[in-house]
Amino acid sequence: MDENQFRATYHRLNPNRCIFEKAITNRRCNCEQKRKFTLATREGVACNSKESLKQCTKFLDQLRNSSRFALKVVFVNGPFPHNKELRVQAGGTLALQKILYPDDSQPEVTTNIHQLIQQALLEYGSLENIPYGEMIKGVLTYKVRNRKR
Repeated sequence: MDENQFRATYHRLNPNRCIFEKAITNRRCNCEQKRKFTLATREGVACNSKESLKQCTKFLDQLRNSSRFALKVVFVNGPFPHNKELRVQAGGTLALQKILYPDDSQPEVTTNIHQLIQQALLEYGSLENIPYGEMIKGVLTYKVRNRKR
């Protein structure tokens, strides 16, 4: 299967692509709204809820925009390059988890992105009021796993 054919089939099978797909397939995050599938030996992640997808997209866009300067990216129009995007997705959600649940022993995995965003909405009232400045520390300190050779 060539790459163009793969992309066309992928978008047909997955119209609601999970915005946190990189972090989920990298096993750094989990979500109750995800639906995993395999296409041509590659994993994909879909979102089961269009409303959750909208919230996650808005949250991740805000996080990307806040992370721009720290990651030395001048212009943001969509996702960052792979490793920077993974740092934003996984590092940002782990930092938010630490902010919302400071007493929990923090695992290396965000257990439920959907629940985390819902809790942040309850705590801060809106996605705009989340302390993104504090979350940037988590983005910067997040270590991407080395590839096994």
